[in-house]
Amino acid sequence: MADPKGFLKVRDRELPERRPVDVRIMDWKEVYEEQDREQLQRQAGRCMDCGIPFCHSGCPLGNLIPEWNNLAWKGDFREGIERLHATNNFPEFTGRLCPAPCETACVLGINQPAVTIKQIEVETIETAFDSGWVTPLPPERLTGKTVAVVGSGPAGLAAAQQLTRAGHTVVVYEKDDKPGGLMRYGIPEFKMEKSILDRRIDQMKAEGTRFRSGVEIGKDITARQLRDRFDAVVIATGAMVRRDLPVPGREATGVYQAMDYLPQANRVALGEEVEGQILATDKDVIVIGGGDTGADCIGTAHRQGARSVTSLEILPQPGEDRPKNQPWPTYPMIFRIASAHEEGGERLYAISTKEVVSDDDGNLTALKVSEIETVDGVFRDVEGSEREIPAQLVLLAMGFLGPEYDGFLEQLGVETDDRSNVVRDQNYMTAVPGVFVAGDAGRGQSLIVWAIAEGRAAANGVDTYLMETPSRLPRPVNPTDRPLVV
Repeated sequence: MADPKGFLKVRDRELPERRPVDVRIMDWKEVYEEQDREQLQRQAGRCMDCGIPFCHSGCPLGNLIPEWNNLAWKGDFREGIERLHATNNFPEFTGRLCPAPCETACVLGINQPAVTIKQIEVETIETAFDSGWVTPLPPERLTGKTVAVVGSGPAGLAAAQQLTRAGHTVVVYEKDDKPGGLMRYGIPEFKMEKSILDRRIDQMKAEGTRFRSGVEIGKDITARQLRDRFDAVVIATGAMVRRDLPVPGREATGVYQAMDYLPQANRVALGEEVEGQILATDKDVIVIGGGDTGADCIGTAHRQGARSVTSLEILPQPGEDRPKNQPWPTYPMIFRIASAHEEGGERLYAISTKEVVSDDDGNLTALKVSEIETVDGVFRDVEGSEREIPAQLVLLAMGFLGPEYDGFLEQLGVETDDRSNVVRDQNYMTAVPGVFVAGDAGRGQSLIVWAIAEGRAAANGVDTYLMETPSRLPRPVNPTDRPLVV
């Protein structure tokens, strides 16, 4: 283990400082400053190397957390990145974007602040990149088998990298102009700069993975044509059907989906021009939805110079401590403050939107809302609480319902369940032989760490199918083999 008395000597949880609010809202750079190495190693020394490390069960990837915590404490980041890469293709992504269910499962977290696992992870991979230890790993020989991966988000990239390293010829298709999926155009620069994504894709290209951007499967290439060209297909399109707001006045100008707003801002932040860009500048902005996407909209609106930003959530405000029905080591629903929330705005809970108010020209002017209470599990309006909140821009960040079935999936003839997710077996193969699914398209909207885990697991299934022998590719525990904790 690391320092045997580390968790007794260092009881406080130390994280890198966030840049001052008045400075960071003036640019699109990541909000965190670099952490002092000695401070990070002290935090790594708090790891107890538990007899049963529940952080493993908290992490869908099964990351070897106590091992690389110990190596970070010793300063051996070279060996640390080997242990980290053994289970996770992209720790630089998860170290920035994952909500860290491993930390809420940390045994130390029962009665102390948990080990800063996520920060140790990202410091390990950044040290490895800076030191030149992350190099391409092309296969020694090719199998002659071909695989098409449709979608270049974390699930698709993980599956593609694993299959390429197994010796298969892999082509990744992406309908946008550059690969990365929502990591490129859905995640703002202040959470993860796109240079972080590009350097990993460069590694994958050097290993032999081929990328075809600006190609929409089902339209530019039919599903039949894809099946004829490749020995196997991996569906990794994500769950992109957006939840909408079915209230009177929804059609008013000024009400947009978050995923219409955020990609435009990302493009402009990277120096591109976007005609007719949706802007929050000098506007009263309302964001409906209290999750990560909502926080991304809040931070983006601040950087665009919004006059005011209000966040609405239909659920009551969670407490700061674990609810009794969400005991350790489950991931608790508690009140959290993202960097975007620090930057200003108001967060309103237990609020239901009743109507979108607009002027005679159809332009948004306000939202009519009411407070709600929960009675016997049913939402009910609080009498006399109805009011209007001024707004010239409303952003819908209410989550996603499932993958888009029309087009590619319909042409393939895959089956979907009652939640519109693509049905698959234990090896991630759909009802159509040779067609596999990984990530949100099969699981439903979830976390980046689950997407990578599913990409790796699906790669194992594809390799077994192609080679007609048990795959040597590592496979995380199948998500259906254990309960979901997030």
